[in-house]
Amino acid sequence: MFDKNQRVLVVSGHAADYVWRAGGTIAKYIKAGAQVKVVVLSLGVRGESNDLWNLPNQTYESVAATRKAESQAAAACLGVTDIEFWDYDDYYMSLDDEEKINRLATLIRTFDPYHIITHGELDLVNPDHDAVHTFVFKASVLAISNGVRIEGTKTTKQTRIFGFEPHQPEICNFKPEVIIDITDTIEEKKAAMNCFKAQSHLIEYYGVRAFVRGNHARRLSGNTSYKFAEAFTRRFPYVGSWLC
Repeated sequence: MFDKNQRVLVVSGHAADYVWRAGGTIAKYIKAGAQVKVVVLSLGVRGESNDLWNLPNQTYESVAATRKAESQAAAACLGVTDIEFWDYDDYYMSLDDEEKINRLATLIRTFDPYHIITHGELDLVNPDHDAVHTFVFKASVLAISNGVRIEGTKTTKQTRIFGFEPHQPEICNFKPEVIIDITDTIEEKKAAMNCFKAQSHLIEYYGVRAFVRGNHARRLSGNTSYKFAEAFTRRFPYVGSWLC
């Protein structure tokens, strides 16, 4: 049963990842009244902004400003009002240091999410995404450990961690473990995707991907109202008193 008090933390490697891979789910939670926080670790200036760099007179600062503005506009389309930009460098993302991991562990403790949505554990074509997956898991371990003393915080319970579908699932051994119907929020997702002119070639691709996953959702559930969907992996098994 849905509980609007279950907070959702979304950790996105780059400026647009959370929209391509989970925009419909994010909008669905927000529409239902849940509190959703998005953390964008990097604006993707170096490796995720090729279309912008093809324009004349671009600088790191100008590309970064465009990417941030696109991400802010996309977040607004989804209904996101709580978004942080941590401005780490991309390609390659260096996240394996104590200060950065403690920063996220502190956020997990203070925000106390019921779900974390982030990158899955294998993305063969984008090493930044693999780095983010490991980074989030390590921070989540610190957040639940009583012996890790972070001033002004208290430990949390084990958080459910879900992984985005990678861009090329066929070569990443991706097997959907959770499929979420986003039929009611597909228009919000489309509007958000259209904010990213720096990666316009991905807009049609992820629209088709949502349609394909919608087909899978109908076939596996028997619910013919499912038209569009998003797929995720689970870091941990489902635990409950009954099969669900």
